Amino acid sequence: MANAPAPAIYGGDEISALVIDPGSSWTRVGFAGEDTPKVVVPTFYGKAGDKIYVGDNDLHSPRPGMEILSPMSDGCINDWEMTVKIWDYALSRRLYTETKEHPLLITEPAWNPPKDREKTTEVAFEELGVPAFYLAKEAVCSAFACGKPTALVVDVGSAVASVTPIIDGLVLKKATFHSDFAGDFINSHIATLFKSKNITLTPHFMIARKIPVELGQPPQATLKSFDGLTESFLEFQRGRILNEFKESTSGVLEQSYNEVIANIRPARPFEFPDGYNLNFGADRYVTTEPLFQPQAYPLPDSTVDSSSQGITELITTSVNACDVDARANLVNNIVLIGGTSLLQGFTERTNIELNQAFPGMKIRIQAPGNSSERKYAGWIGGSILASLGTFHQMWIGKREYDEIGPAVVEKRCK
Repeated sequence: MANAPAPAIYGGDEISALVIDPGSSWTRVGFAGEDTPKVVVPTFYGKAGDKIYVGDNDLHSPRPGMEILSPMSDGCINDWEMTVKIWDYALSRRLYTETKEHPLLITEPAWNPPKDREKTTEVAFEELGVPAFYLAKEAVCSAFACGKPTALVVDVGSAVASVTPIIDGLVLKKATFHSDFAGDFINSHIATLFKSKNITLTPHFMIARKIPVELGQPPQATLKSFDGLTESFLEFQRGRILNEFKESTSGVLEQSYNEVIANIRPARPFEFPDGYNLNFGADRYVTTEPLFQPQAYPLPDSTVDSSSQGITELITTSVNACDVDARANLVNNIVLIGGTSLLQGFTERTNIELNQAFPGMKIRIQAPGNSSERKYAGWIGGSILASLGTFHQMWIGKREYDEIGPAVVEKRCK
């Protein structure tokens, strides 16, 4: 511990630490001690020839030949050069801060391999030039954000759904499970629904002007024309419409999908960017059902098979992989986070199914009511952690990194 930075420098209020929480869709960046991240940027980049584009404005500007790509895979970083560009953009051009002056805390998924952990440490010291660094488990940070040292963290994001048991601030790796049946998986089902109804998704940027039309009437929109747009760029823009539909119109039934019950529920209207609008009844429930029963709703080219587990089965598998004595405590401290968990009815359905899966046990789900707390739980927990006065002894200092190298992260950041 002799090489840890002195508390006078990093432990007090003089210098705030920086917190980066990289997700599959969004990267959240800000100062420790604050309630929400100051900067939220897409975890995507555009590539046109030798030029690289990052940030909201550049990613949504139509350019000939620009491909939209992601530096993430399975919740982990696989393209470090582009990830550093995204972080650098967020820190220097949006947060207007110098990394050389601030300690840095970065969150990571519980299944992050050792080589990626070491690479993160190397990038922090060598490329970002930070004076001190810490790598924290995202699930642990999310539990801390809800004030729980022991919890079962259920995180349903865009590309990954994960269940992570935490006992006294430590992750139980053998009982951590994740799958790709999350928000993007629902988007694929919504896209299939639109295709079956012959609805053409015209992205926002292509609309020059539109005339309001009656429900179900053909759109009357004037479109702009662009040359050389790539399929990945158009797919990225269509994804924004799918997200809007999912967030505003989709819902989850309290039980397995039943068309009779779904049809009783009130329909909701949705207007597409070109002005076409339609009421969606049972359809808004059938598209979310694959979250709970992926094997019952297979899609062409999807990874679904008979062993695929929905979110409730994933939770059950995780709990059953834990020590018998810990199970009751874990199911009594379930923390539900991630943007996809904000679907109307999601918490209620999870609660009902878990009560059926664990009869006799008290199930308690804590799902923050504030959408920012649900979407940014990992960042908020990291912000709390890095601003604690006692946390200064946890930082890996530059001198310690120089002596031991990137492998120091395995020793210091459990």
